[in-house]
Amino acid sequence: MKKFAIAAATATALTLTMANAAFAQQSTQAPMTLAAGEVTQAKEATSDTWITTKVKADLMTEKGVPGSDIKVETNKGVVSLSSDVAVTDSQKEMAVAIAKKIKGVKAVSADGLKSE
Repeated sequence: MKKFAIAAATATALTLTMANAAFAQQSTQAPMTLAAGEVTQAKEATSDTWITTKVKADLMTEKGVPGSDIKVETNKGVVSLSSDVAVTDSQKEMAVAIAKKIKGVKAVSADGLKSE
């Protein structure tokens, strides 16, 4: 009788372990895929935010560039520079060069910068 009880307990434990593993595979696979996509989006957003902040800071500290007048936006590593105030061609070129030096920047668009 004692051997039967041990065998039954072992069989029950093995069954529960196998069922738990099967359940875990089914229930966590889709959320993990979803979470991976959300993590990628979060990394892109963080990276874009970091790039925007870094470009803006570098424009503000560069002499000869009206950094406070230049708006910076970043989308998937592409930096867009714009302004409501006119800038000279040399200031525009310098702003683009500053943005291109930042790690993670894939391209820079200065079409939104008003020229004098």
